Amino acid sequence: MIAERLNHVIQRIQKVDHSQKVKLIAVSKKKSIALIKEAINSGQKDFGENYLQEAVEKIKAIDDPSLTWHFIGPIQSNKTASIAKYFQWVHSVDRKKVLTRLNEQSKENQKVLNVLIQVNIDDEDTKSGVMPEEIDDLVNYANELSNISLKGFMCIPKPGNAEESFKKMKILLNSYPYLETLSMGMSNDLEIAIRNGSTMVRIGTDIFGAR
Repeated sequence: MIAERLNHVIQRIQKVDHSQKVKLIAVSKKKSIALIKEAINSGQKDFGENYLQEAVEKIKAIDDPSLTWHFIGPIQSNKTASIAKYFQWVHSVDRKKVLTRLNEQSKENQKVLNVLIQVNIDDEDTKSGVMPEEIDDLVNYANELSNISLKGFMCIPKPGNAEESFKKMKILLNSYPYLETLSMGMSNDLEIAIRNGSTMVRIGTDIFGAR
């Protein structure tokens, strides 16, 4: 079942007219270890988690160094130590304090952490993310940190406004030529995201089913 769903999502990605490489992240929050292992056995290597305690339990139980774990949820500063220890990518950084702590704790773990800045591209009160006018300052700060590798940006678009949101994100990425990653697009809008330059799509429902 999972294998069929994964294959369907991969086919959706391949059908979109695009030139960039697109990585599929299976969003496995609230899903069982058994389902995740089914996805692994079907060839999936990248997994996204929103809830830290649940994620750490899964990462420890599965214990597979060939996998890449992406933290994609809101970050509380007191949780950064575990994020730095157990994850290879963090998509949801939106303030200097979190960057500082992730850098220090990645140094303790003798690793460099791949980071994306979450952008509140539509200036929504209910969304996490840095406001567009504050991005440059955060980018410059991230680039100064020795154990942080800033790769690009992530967004969650305003409902009904995905095309416009994704276009703005592509323009933003293009203004930093040394960055290359756009994490945007979920089950309902992955085609629009990829057409507008997404390099990572975060797919939960269409792989694991509705929560």
